[in-house]
Amino acid sequence: MTREHIHTSDAPAPGGAYSQAVVAGGFLYTAGTGPHDPATGEVVGDTVAEQTRQVLRNLGALLAARGLDFSDVVKVTAHLQDLHRDYEAYNAVYERTLSAPYPARTTVGSTLDHKLVEIDMVAVLRSE
Repeated sequence: MTREHIHTSDAPAPGGAYSQAVVAGGFLYTAGTGPHDPATGEVVGDTVAEQTRQVLRNLGALLAARGLDFSDVVKVTAHLQDLHRDYEAYNAVYERTLSAPYPARTTVGSTLDHKLVEIDMVAVLRSE
């Protein structure tokens, strides 16, 4: 199976040995993406709502790098630093950004370093 590695300067650079996204088997898989400004690398926002908006901007840029958008997303995994405190605010931003029918989604509480939210997505490629 061939793999295509996706890179865009419109999303944060990897902080380790991984690709921003990979295309394989008819799908695009993003890495876990945080609320970092792509130009500075700094975390954007102090609230989960602000950080979720930035994460979704970053993920939107990764999707766009392969000609996709949120309507192509079939699976989302979200990590919240404080699931009980932040779920409602995170979900409100998510609902305003993605449209029904929504992708399958898992949202969990996780230990995150210097951020409140991290999300990864799987999108189905469009017929070419």
